[in-house]
Amino acid sequence: MRENALELHGVCKKYGGFALRNVGFTLPRGTVMGLIGENGAGKTTTIKAVLDLIRPDSGEITVLGEHGSNPSVREKIGVVLEDGGFPSAMSAAQVSTLLGRAYKNWNAEQFASYIEKFGIDREKAIKDYSKGMKTKLNIAAALSHGAELLLLDEPTSGLDPVVRDEVLDLLYDFMQDENHAILLSSHITSDLDKIADEITFIHKGEVLLSEPRDELLDTCGILRCTADQLDALDPSAVRAKRVGAFGCEALVRRDGVPANWSVEPVNIEQIMLFLTR
Repeated sequence: MRENALELHGVCKKYGGFALRNVGFTLPRGTVMGLIGENGAGKTTTIKAVLDLIRPDSGEITVLGEHGSNPSVREKIGVVLEDGGFPSAMSAAQVSTLLGRAYKNWNAEQFASYIEKFGIDREKAIKDYSKGMKTKLNIAAALSHGAELLLLDEPTSGLDPVVRDEVLDLLYDFMQDENHAILLSSHITSDLDKIADEITFIHKGEVLLSEPRDELLDTCGILRCTADQLDALDPSAVRAKRVGAFGCEALVRRDGVPANWSVEPVNIEQIMLFLTR
């Protein structure tokens, strides 16, 4: 049985006006997990805690079977952070040289191939790149040192639809190895529809759900009904609801609703909205 790529148990971190509260989820190898939530929900903070860039106040994080700060583990993690990660005065060629010193398994030829594929000028300073070009540079770096786990914070944000599909194809290719895993933070839920196996939803620093995507979409739906019909349901069948002057909408478990009632399909974005409003 393969070990989990990532495990978080009771992770708490408080600073300023924000806090992670008992964040926990498990990412098995061979799995792509979509980490969703509104801006400021705690997605980036969670990823930085996994990377040991911030120290949790309590809780436990295990990465590839070890603590994330272990140098041998860090070698196996590919990272794309929304705020970048390389000095802005550097060029792509200089980034390759830098990472060749940082990673034992750095593959300069593979990196150069991605740079060419993405149309990135090797000699141009990063500060002169568009947001999309900076993202593509970071993705190229993350995929070029033999990583087993990718931690991606909004990797397709700012990219046009064609390049977004190219990036998703690269991630799909990465996942052909069943020992690999991806934690993909994104607000573009259509990307997650294409590639995610699991969905973890974090809201105001707390995990509201962490479930297989297909199971979540198959077992849940939207019920439009009267207040009396909603009250007649077992409370456990109602995950969230909106009550208005002209009726009710509810996110429900299909198996808790009478068979002759009409339940509409639901998507990830609608689930987010139901659980946060």
